Amino acid sequence: MPNHLVIPFKKTYTAPIRSSVRDYILHHTEDHPDAYRSDIAQWESLRVACMNTTTAHHTSDVDAFLKYHAQLVFVLAKLPSDINLEISYAHPFSASSSIPVTLRSLAFERASVLFNLAALYSQLAAAEDRSSQDGLRRATTYYQSAAGTLSYLSSSALPKLKFPADAEEIPTDLTEPFVRCLENLMLAQAQECAWQRAVADHYKNALIAKLATGVASLYASSLEAIRSAPSTISSSLPSTCMTHIETKGRHFRAAAQYRKSIDELEANRYGDELRRLMDAEVEAKKGYSLVRRSSVAPAVIQDIKSLLDVLQKNLGRAQRDNDLIYHCDIPASTAIDPIPEVIMVKSNVPPGLLDPKSLIGTDGILFGDMLGWGAREAVNIYNDNKRTLVKERVVEAAQVLDDEAERLLRSLNLPASLEALERPIGLPPSLLKKAEEVRLEQGPERIEAYLDDVQRLARRAMSILDEAMDILDNEASEDEAARKEVSMSRPLSHEANRELVAKEQRYRSILLEAAQSDVTVREKWEESEAAIVNLTLDEEELEALVPSTTVSIDGRISRANNQTQIHARALRGLLESLDDIRKDRSQVVARAQRRMEVDDIKPSIISVASSFDRWEELTPAMFVDLSDKELAKYDRFIQELAEGKKNQEGILEAIKSKNEQFLLSRKEDPAVKDREIVLHRLDMAHAKYLEITRNLDEGRKFYNEMASILSRFKEACKLWSNQRSQEAHRPKKKANLPSLSSPEWKTERPVSPPSPEPERQKPSMTLPSLSSAEWETQELPPPPPPTEKRGAKTPRKQRR
Repeated sequence: MPNHLVIPFKKTYTAPIRSSVRDYILHHTEDHPDAYRSDIAQWESLRVACMNTTTAHHTSDVDAFLKYHAQLVFVLAKLPSDINLEISYAHPFSASSSIPVTLRSLAFERASVLFNLAALYSQLAAAEDRSSQDGLRRATTYYQSAAGTLSYLSSSALPKLKFPADAEEIPTDLTEPFVRCLENLMLAQAQECAWQRAVADHYKNALIAKLATGVASLYASSLEAIRSAPSTISSSLPSTCMTHIETKGRHFRAAAQYRKSIDELEANRYGDELRRLMDAEVEAKKGYSLVRRSSVAPAVIQDIKSLLDVLQKNLGRAQRDNDLIYHCDIPASTAIDPIPEVIMVKSNVPPGLLDPKSLIGTDGILFGDMLGWGAREAVNIYNDNKRTLVKERVVEAAQVLDDEAERLLRSLNLPASLEALERPIGLPPSLLKKAEEVRLEQGPERIEAYLDDVQRLARRAMSILDEAMDILDNEASEDEAARKEVSMSRPLSHEANRELVAKEQRYRSILLEAAQSDVTVREKWEESEAAIVNLTLDEEELEALVPSTTVSIDGRISRANNQTQIHARALRGLLESLDDIRKDRSQVVARAQRRMEVDDIKPSIISVASSFDRWEELTPAMFVDLSDKELAKYDRFIQELAEGKKNQEGILEAIKSKNEQFLLSRKEDPAVKDREIVLHRLDMAHAKYLEITRNLDEGRKFYNEMASILSRFKEACKLWSNQRSQEAHRPKKKANLPSLSSPEWKTERPVSPPSPEPERQKPSMTLPSLSSAEWETQELPPPPPPTEKRGAKTPRKQRR
C-alpha cells in the first residue's frame, strides 16, 4: 500500500444542461435556442467525459478535464453563473451515500472541475512506480501539476464562487483553507519524491537533511492550513488524513536530524551528533505514537517504525562511543544550528489553464457568436438608468414646477378673478373646457368605480397575506403534533419562521398605511363630490350657478374702473407668459420621452464588445464610459428645464406683485367678488377631481404590484412549510436534510423542460430563499400619497 495520500474525486450527477440553457436563451437573450443546438450538445458530451470517477485513469483523461474547463471559462463569458441549472457534487471525503451539495451556479461547476483535475493529477502520481528514477520524476511532475491546479483554483475560480447567505450547506472542500491544505500536501509529496531521488542517488547527507527539512515544512504548512480553519471546514477532512500528515511531518523532521547527525559524525562533532539523534528519536516516537492510535496506511506505520529502529540503534552506538572514547558534552537542542530547508518543487499551473484558447482554438468556442452576459447586462443597466433619469430629472421635475405654479395661482384665485372681470356674464372658456372634461369622462361614476376597485384590491392583498400566515399557523400545529410523537432537535416553528414573520409584519404595516391613505382619498371625494357633480351639468345649468357682474346684488350697475382694467391686462399678459413657459416645458418632456423611446444603446454596446476577444469575459463595468456618454445627451433637456424654472420664478414674483395692485383697485366691487368666489369653487372642484383620480390610479397600481409580491411571499411560505413537513416525517436525518433543489428529491425520470411561458407561470424553485437579501431589497411599490390621519394599526395575532 502506498505511503502517499491521493485526493478523491468529487462525485457528480447528471445535470439538465439542455433544458436549462435553452430556457435561458429563449427568455433572456434575443437569440433562438436552436441556433446553439450543437453548442449545447457539445457541452453535454464534454461534461459526460469528466464524470467518470470510479475506473482507473490515464494521462489522456487530463485533456478531457482541461478542454471542459476551457469551455466553461468561455461559457461564463457568455452566460451568467446562475441560469437556473442545478449542479450537484458530493464532498470528496464523504461517504458514497452522503447527500451532495446542489447549487445553481456555473462557477460551482468550474471550481469542481478544477478540483477533480487536481485529484486526477494526484491519482496519476500515486499510481507511478516510485522505486525507479523515471517513476519518481513522473510522480514529482504530477504532484506539482496537482498543486498548480489547486493554486489556480484558489486564485481564479474560488473568488468568483459565491454562496447564498441562507444556503443549507456550502461545499467546504471549495474553500480557501481546504484547498491550501491540499496544495501544500501535494507539494510535500512532490518534495518527498525529490528527497527519495536524492537518497537513491547517494547525495551528501547534509543536502539530504535539507531536503527532508523542506518535506517536513510543507507537511507542517498543510496541517496548519486545515487546523486554523473554522471547525466546519477542518472537520470535513478525515482525522486519519490529518494524522497521516502530522506523522509524515514528524517522520521527516526526524529523518533530517538523522541525516545531519551522520554529517556531524563525519565531521567529528560527536556531541552534536548525539543531540541530533536524541531530537530525532523524540520526533519519531511522537510520530509512531500517533499512528499506533490511528488507522493510517500500514506503509506509513512501517516507515516511521523502521526509522525509529534505526535511530535507536545509532543512538545506542553513539552514546557508548561518547561514554568510552570521546567524552564530549551534549549541547542543548537550541545550541545546535537549525537545518536550513531546501525546497526543489513548486506549484506548476498546467498551460491549458493559463491559456484556455490554446486548447480549442478560436472557432471551437461554445456560444462564440452570442453577445456576452456582461454586455447584455450593460444594455439593461443603461435602459434602467435612462428611464430613471428621464422620470426623475425631467418628467417629475417638470411636474414639480407645474405644481408650484398651480399652487400659487390657486392661492391668488387666478385666473378666476380675471375671468370674472373680463366676462361679466356667461362662463369663461377655461371653465367650460374643464367641465367638458369631467362630463365626458363621467367623473363621478369613474371615481366611484375606482374607489370600489381600490377597496377590492386592498381586500385581495390582505387576503393573500392572511393565507400566507395561515400556512405558517398550520405548519406550527403540525410541528406541535409531530413533537408529541417523535423527539426532534430542530428549532420550534416560532423560532424557525422568525424571518418570514418579520417580512409579514413589514408587508402588513405597508398595507395598513395604504388603507389609511384610502380613507383620506374617500374623505376628499365626500367633501368635493357636490362641486365635482356640478361640473357635469350642461352649459345652461352651470351658467345659472355663476352670478353675473353686470348687476350687483343690490341692483346697481357695476363697471370696472380704468385702473383695474390696466392691472387686469398686465396680469393677463403675465399669465399668458406663464402658460407659454408651461407649454414649452411640456414640449421638453415630450421630446425627452420620445428620445428615450427610440434610444437604443445596443448597437454601440455590440460595437465596443466586438473590440474584445470572443473568449474574454465582459462585465458591465467595461461599458460604464459608453453609458455615461450616451446618457449625456439628456443633459440638454435638464438644462432647458433649469432655464424654464428660472424664468418661471421671475414671472411668478411679477404675478404676485401685479395681483396685489389688481385686488386693491377693485376691492370695493362686491358683484365681481361674488362671481369670483363661485368660479374659484368650480376651478377648485376640477383640481380636486384631477387629484382624486390621480390618487386612485396610484392606489390601483400599488395594490396590483403588492399582490404580486405577496403571492411570491405566500409561495415561499408554502415551500418552507413543505420542507418542514418533510423533515418531520424523516426525523432521523434531522439537519442533514437535502435542500429543496437536491437531486435526492428527484426521480430517475428525464427532466421535463420548463414551461414555455415563465412570465405567467414561474417555477416555484426560482423564488428567492427565505432569508435571501433579495427579499429585503425587493422593490416594493410606493404606497399611495401620505395621509394626514393615521389610524391605529391592528396587529395580527402572534404567529407561532
